[in-house]
Amino acid sequence: MNRSIVSIADYSKEKIQSLLDMAAAFERRPNRRLLEGKVVATLFFEPSTRTRLSFETAANRLGARVIGFTDPKVTSSSKGETLKDTIKMVSNYADVIVMRHRLEGAALYASEVTNVPIINAGDGSNLHPSQTMLDLYSIYKTQGRLEGLNIYLVGDLKYGRTVHSLLMSMRQYNPTFHFIAPRELEMPDEYKRYCKDNGIRFKERQDFTEDTIADADILYMTRVQKERFTDLMEYERVKDAYILRADMLGKCRDKMKILHPLPRVNEIEYAVDDSPHAYYFQQAQNGLYAREALICDVLGITLEEILKK
Repeated sequence: MNRSIVSIADYSKEKIQSLLDMAAAFERRPNRRLLEGKVVATLFFEPSTRTRLSFETAANRLGARVIGFTDPKVTSSSKGETLKDTIKMVSNYADVIVMRHRLEGAALYASEVTNVPIINAGDGSNLHPSQTMLDLYSIYKTQGRLEGLNIYLVGDLKYGRTVHSLLMSMRQYNPTFHFIAPRELEMPDEYKRYCKDNGIRFKERQDFTEDTIADADILYMTRVQKERFTDLMEYERVKDAYILRADMLGKCRDKMKILHPLPRVNEIEYAVDDSPHAYYFQQAQNGLYAREALICDVLGITLEEILKK
């Protein structure tokens, strides 16, 4: 059975809870030599810092060896090799493949041409399930639950694969989403339909003020992604649409946490870093534990086996 992780949208509550429990076990003790003799390939056709480094650190802390690349220009894809051939070739060397690609659907396609499990580390503006898992873990840790939360998604909701994945993963937890974006970057219709089809409450607005965010449990900020724009004039119009300032946090709920998949540009001013609401750097740290859990899961390693090691 191919245990690839392309999306976690269809994971049951039980499956998600199992992954959360695995992540918690790794947070208590990250170094567990569960993957001695295994090889993890990291294929990054797009730039990455946190995702790549946390996956490679996860593999190392689990005792695996890491192979791969961070620049497709140094691989045979620059000579015209197809994605299929690259995946089938790397499958000869690795036990699991972590892949980021600029094309939507690339991870699904890769999972269909090999029996080696694929972990989707982001496919274009589509999905980013490993980020979603660390987001869920961060929300669960800080709020004590996933059920019934007010989640505000702010900024680039059109191209932001992290918010698309998070939205789909929360369908079983009765959330209320608040979409805050300029018209050029509003949540795509397909994800609004997904909300309606799955009974997910959502509201759309364009204003971003102290009063707007007062009822948030989670305030999820995003970067306006210059690399997704074909029209740089359009990017210049919207890049500074929403900037979170420290003086906007006065009415926030005590337990509210600010998340951001990082990197940030200027959408969160540096003064916010000192607020007890700021959680984005801890969120990035949680990525190590969540990705250890995902690597073990695709290789069929259970929570019970983790706890014994």
